Amino acid sequence: MSEKTPPPSESPAAHDSESLADEATAPTSSSLMAAMFGGKDVTVGPRIAPLPPWVKSDGGSDSDESSSAILSRQLASEDGASIQYRTCSWQKTAALLFSEYICLAIMSFPWSYSFLGLVPGLVLTAVVAAVVLYTSLVLWEFCLRHPEVRDVCDLGQMLFWGQGWAWWATAVMFVLNNTFIQGLHVLVGAEYINTMSEGHAVGGCRTVEFSVAVTLVCWLASLPRTFSMMSKLGTASALFTFVAVILATIFAGIQGRPAGYDPAKGEPRVTALPVHSTTFVQGMAAFLNISYTFIGQITLPSFIAEMRDPREFPKSLWACTVAEVITFSIVGAVIYAYTGNQYVTAPAFGSLHDLYKKVSFSFMIPTIIFLGCLYASVTARFVFFRVFRGSRHLNDHTLVGWASWAAILLVTWILAFIISQVIPFFSSLLSVMSSLFDSWFGFIFWGVAYFRMRTADRAAGRRRRPALDYLSMALNAVIVLTGCFFLSAGTYASVQGIVDSFNAGEVGGVFSCKSNAV
Repeated sequence: MSEKTPPPSESPAAHDSESLADEATAPTSSSLMAAMFGGKDVTVGPRIAPLPPWVKSDGGSDSDESSSAILSRQLASEDGASIQYRTCSWQKTAALLFSEYICLAIMSFPWSYSFLGLVPGLVLTAVVAAVVLYTSLVLWEFCLRHPEVRDVCDLGQMLFWGQGWAWWATAVMFVLNNTFIQGLHVLVGAEYINTMSEGHAVGGCRTVEFSVAVTLVCWLASLPRTFSMMSKLGTASALFTFVAVILATIFAGIQGRPAGYDPAKGEPRVTALPVHSTTFVQGMAAFLNISYTFIGQITLPSFIAEMRDPREFPKSLWACTVAEVITFSIVGAVIYAYTGNQYVTAPAFGSLHDLYKKVSFSFMIPTIIFLGCLYASVTARFVFFRVFRGSRHLNDHTLVGWASWAAILLVTWILAFIISQVIPFFSSLLSVMSSLFDSWFGFIFWGVAYFRMRTADRAAGRRRRPALDYLSMALNAVIVLTGCFFLSAGTYASVQGIVDSFNAGEVGGVFSCKSNAV
């Protein structure tokens, strides 16, 4: 084991001598616990690739490439700067994770359970959460070994042997994924305004106009440049989302019959297993909706890159995962139990009577705005840090820096607006994003990362227990194959679902003026 990453106050040189002693030792119970839960006992393995040239130009050298040395230089470079990036504690990072995961997509779980059946739906919820937790820990370990990584694009190029095409391919998927999520929030923002004003006459093309208004508000709200600042907004966002989904769950139970009740359809039917009429496309879309809500690893390298002590990240991760499983399962199961297969909608607010729907949906306003802003900020960082690397515009309040930051964000929001008008329905947009991007950022990347780190460990003489080693290899092979299945069968099911929705007339056309109220 190569070294322990020191807290900011420790000397890298002093800690490097401690690291050399660690390399010859076998894993201990404390180090295995630290690998799961983080903390001071975390040991950092060897790099899988040499130090990038731009890191050396920032003051490093081939003889000074330990993760502790790189982290110390990053912290020192921000001393006295007007804008500091490595400022997040694990609590602030947990707030960012809560705001990312405790989101509107929770309200697609009842719809997913209606196709999968309650028992398989709950089992899949737990299994997907466990897999995402594991792959997120793999990602965290990789980032500890390479603290110069600022986003998933740096990581993607490093994973695939430093190839330029890998960086560009990852960058395209990274930007598209984030922009699709921004588009989802523009879509839902327009849905909310239409829901609240459906009984009123609105001049012009109401849905497009509402989407433009939401886009402008989100652009303004995404202007803060540090995650430390955004974590404060994220805490409020997560709290309001939690209130919204709990209210929706309570209202589903006390309202009596669900909205849209029809005696011809009968009382709500709840099934433990999938109904026979469920098609592959419907079942796959339901599975992808659940997976999308859990899979958020694409932002984690950016979050870790702004932690003052990255060793503490698992604390944030575990806190968020436990809250996710409990919240998603309860909300999904209870709302499904009261709305049944016939009356459930995506998002599930549509299954509530008008007053209940408007009250609970209104608490989603902070999340509708903030979560899209979070992904916009991650994308803007990706561009901004590359354009202004080594420049005073990165850390100081300059006109050029702020104008460029605002312009980058505006471009992402314009693209998001276009996406919201081209794929104007909630569940299918979730499925498309999950199949195209989560296949890579939720599964394939982290299986490859495990095997790359394992190879580097063996080359450095670092061995694992044989039984654990074989089990880990088998698990990560399955993770890579799962990602390939998402990419192939999942994409087919998502596209076919969109075609079926248009053919069935369930949604308006592209840039439709028709109200999309839930």
